[in-house]
Amino acid sequence: MFDIIAFDADDTLWHNEGLYISIQEQLKTMLTNYCSAELVDEKLYQTEIKNLSIWGYGIKGFVLSMIETALELSDEAVSGAEIQTILDMGMSMIAHPIDLLPGVEKTLQALQPDYPLMVITKGDLFEQESKIARSGLANYFQHVEIVSHKTESSYRAVLQKYNLNPKRFLMIGNSVKSDILPILQIGGQAVHIPYTSTWAHEQVEILPRHDFATLAQIADLPRWLRAA
Repeated sequence: MFDIIAFDADDTLWHNEGLYISIQEQLKTMLTNYCSAELVDEKLYQTEIKNLSIWGYGIKGFVLSMIETALELSDEAVSGAEIQTILDMGMSMIAHPIDLLPGVEKTLQALQPDYPLMVITKGDLFEQESKIARSGLANYFQHVEIVSHKTESSYRAVLQKYNLNPKRFLMIGNSVKSDILPILQIGGQAVHIPYTSTWAHEQVEILPRHDFATLAQIADLPRWLRAA
């Protein structure tokens, strides 16, 4: 039924968003003498969105946005030591172990004999390559594509690169906005596996009628494929 199955990486194969939430909590604690925690949340999100077109997705852009947020909310009163603390937060994120989601490796083991597997992830090239290498999952995937944004055009480019028919292409991911809707728009198929939390920028309204499956966990995927 499918010529290839592609997977998102962050929060589909391994935990990611929780690390960002944890670091953001640390930033709010650090800035408590300058402003409220709610203001930090609001300003950091605005800064991240503003900077997406400059720094893109990933830890580097997040750290630079945290520094910019700290400077603005403190009227540039933050110290060099506090800026260093933010940089250290970023380093801890980069060095953080890759924590696979439950059932991921067993699912890939079950699918690999029958389907070519691919990763399509967005973000910083070095960061995403490092995550894939450190995850221990690289050998399951025949292809890895790291893109700056997940849009209809970027997915079309990937499919054209491998001469894939959209109707025989399946995308698995946690983000309806990035992993599901663009694939449906170009004629592909998709399975949504929600994560426990979703960054506000990735949240979209899901209409009652939609043309994709939703599974509770990745371990349900082989059974869904057998029934499809």
